[in-house]
Amino acid sequence: MVVTAMSAQIEECLCPALFFCAPASGQGKTTITAGIARYHQQQGLDVRVFKTGPDYLDPLILEAASGKPVVQLDLWMVGEERCKAILYEAAQEADLILIEGVMGMFDGKPSGADMAEYFGIPIAIVIDARSMAQTFAALAVGLSTFRPELKISGVIANSVGSDRHKQLITDAMPSNLAILGYMRRTEDAQLPERHLGLVRPQEQHDIDIRLDRIATVVHEAGLTALPNNVYFRNGTVESITPQLQDRTIAVARDDAFCFVYAANIKLLEDMGATCVFFSPLANEPMPKCDALWLPGGYPELHHRRLAANQLTMESIRTHHRNEKPILAECGGMLYIMQTLTDVEGHQEKMSGLIPGDGIMRTRGGCQGMQYAGFSVGEFRAHAHHRTRCENALEPIAFGRRTRHPAPGEPIYEYNGIFASYLHLYFLSNPTAIAKLFG
Repeated sequence: MVVTAMSAQIEECLCPALFFCAPASGQGKTTITAGIARYHQQQGLDVRVFKTGPDYLDPLILEAASGKPVVQLDLWMVGEERCKAILYEAAQEADLILIEGVMGMFDGKPSGADMAEYFGIPIAIVIDARSMAQTFAALAVGLSTFRPELKISGVIANSVGSDRHKQLITDAMPSNLAILGYMRRTEDAQLPERHLGLVRPQEQHDIDIRLDRIATVVHEAGLTALPNNVYFRNGTVESITPQLQDRTIAVARDDAFCFVYAANIKLLEDMGATCVFFSPLANEPMPKCDALWLPGGYPELHHRRLAANQLTMESIRTHHRNEKPILAECGGMLYIMQTLTDVEGHQEKMSGLIPGDGIMRTRGGCQGMQYAGFSVGEFRAHAHHRTRCENALEPIAFGRRTRHPAPGEPIYEYNGIFASYLHLYFLSNPTAIAKLFG
């Protein structure tokens, strides 16, 4: 929270901070980060939590734990200068900053390790200790020394089964690598999951009880000491111009359409737009608006209700007949196709604005960062889905992968509809967003 002026142009802000990485997904990063955030929030501290990469679900859990908005940080998607500005702004007010990494510690480009190194934040390595004993130490040493330039705070042993299990791990660890704490395997301190990630806190009636319990467990594990201070420098970002002044944008928002970056909503509002929300699951008609945004989510879990809710569908069809723009991302795109089939083979009719049949897969899917090139401009975006489309339109283009030559997701434009599996990060091209919704 201490701000120091280094020159007329550069300022630094000092705040305790810790970055959580792991050898792979599913090691417990979100649970531990949420528990530490919840504990310090209970002590009256201002805790700011961030999630690395294009994740919609983990930030919701971390927001519920900390009581503060959680935004994504990614050097490619968000940009280096904007990431710096976001962290600097948080450090001016926060008592503690926590950042959860993505996937494995060195996976992707940029990886969680890249992020931690770029900002000079010490790393806590979370390792699920189930089904291993002394091998835990070998894994911990390998991760902590793979890139000597990283600042390693220590290792967290997660899912420790017993005192004997703990002792085996302790005895095998070298003296120069600290174990920050041992998280016991506790059933009531877990977060429920399904395909694509964790279950949203809005769908968990006992989420606060769970988070309080996790906070207790991380405290018992010795994980609640404040980390060392880190200097955060401000970044240089372009100012937002009001290119959507007096425009009203309707946004679908409920359990079926819930993959929305808070930064995207904020950008629309900063550009002068008014965002109004409605629920297709509640059969609410679209509000009066100039443009429609159908974000991704879980329409495949609710396709029967969506199919029955004709009031909403007809209002969307009317909007389309009036030649007003529509952005349909991933699940939103499935909703405007002809049909949607769930994992059990049950097919329902959707709103039918464009050709195509969405089909849920039992496994697999697609994820990863891509450039999304629409006629209005190119965005930075990502894919994360477990469905496939058949009988679709001829795409105008395909997403461009960041590190692979193979074509990415198909991109469609059709009578004012902009649709793709890709989730757009609006701040990557505000001018194009103004054209799309304008």
